Amino acid sequence: MTTAQTPELDVQPTPLALLLLGREADPKSERGVECPGDLPSPSDPELVARARAAKEKLGDKVFVLGHHYQRDEVIQFADVTGDSFKLARDAAARPEAEYIVFCGVHFMAESADILTSDDQKVVLPDLAAGCSMADMATAEQVAECWDVLTEAGIAEQVVPVSYMNSSADIKAFTGKHGGTICTSSNARKALEWAFEQGEKVLFLPDQHLGRNTAVRDMGMSLEDCVLYNPHKPNGGLTAEQLRDAKMILWRGHCSVHGRFSLESVEDVRARIPGVNVLVHPECKHEVVAAADYVGSTEYIIKALEAAPAGSKWAIGTELNLVRRLANRFAPEGKEIVFLDKTVCFCSTMNRIDLPHLVWTLESLAEGNLVNRIEVDKETEAFAKLALERMLALP
Repeated sequence: MTTAQTPELDVQPTPLALLLLGREADPKSERGVECPGDLPSPSDPELVARARAAKEKLGDKVFVLGHHYQRDEVIQFADVTGDSFKLARDAAARPEAEYIVFCGVHFMAESADILTSDDQKVVLPDLAAGCSMADMATAEQVAECWDVLTEAGIAEQVVPVSYMNSSADIKAFTGKHGGTICTSSNARKALEWAFEQGEKVLFLPDQHLGRNTAVRDMGMSLEDCVLYNPHKPNGGLTAEQLRDAKMILWRGHCSVHGRFSLESVEDVRARIPGVNVLVHPECKHEVVAAADYVGSTEYIIKALEAAPAGSKWAIGTELNLVRRLANRFAPEGKEIVFLDKTVCFCSTMNRIDLPHLVWTLESLAEGNLVNRIEVDKETEAFAKLALERMLALP
């Protein structure tokens, strides 16, 4: 048998191929794509019945957590709903539950494993449910960044502050280097604490939350902030820039919140006179500056609960939550719309669907442990140290 020789071809990668390989950038990539349609009709009756039966069979052995951004067909089976840190703490408060089924994304399940007991098993219904923001900072990249700060002679002055939306490895790095974790609700308190410990902050991995908190909430200037790009030598910064900066922001962002633009705000104000614009602090700085109100997911929910009947709101956060809130408050005469007309749902969060949840619950009911998320002990110890520093904040 002979093998035919294939002549070498001079094939040049297309711009799209380079983009997918991470070798090129699309300046419009954060503006979203047209996605006007609804999700497919949810809740197949047979799947609903199977999920219900498996959950009843498991009884108190299972505790299902549902993040606010989950689709309705999944949320209906959640024992509690909330943001990632609230859900992790809720799981820790239920030691009798052998199985913690986390309907969220990977870093959230890691946090739950860190905070729960060794006897509890945390399960993620789809292991492909990740977080693009968390994936923008790897342990190797952050270690290299610390080497750059050391060479610049400022590492001893820098306190790392990592957003909850980060991997267990990044949380462990933060704990090991004297830093703390923050949520979108307590970012200012975390930064105030950090500046009491050192002169500078390395904020991971969401540049927008770090910049908005420093400038909008703490009165710093944009010049006080520099952006560290892990894909460039020395982060794309000079030693002098690092020495002059107060906030060293990691080049990461939320793929959903990063899509909202100033045009979105201007458009909705033109379409809906008297509208209140309420956005999450993971949005870009110019969007936050143009909004009427800024706050975490829990803040957004409470603001709408307290809003007067007949008020109009444009919300800049994940679409599943916005639609759920719009339906919830429609009987009270509150008009709630999505800030942008063209942004899709969070694709990774939506990987947790009813078929995956049914498979997970039925597997557990049959005694088969699937998709367990387990953080190694050393990583867990340092990550927990960083989380405990956050819990000790005033």
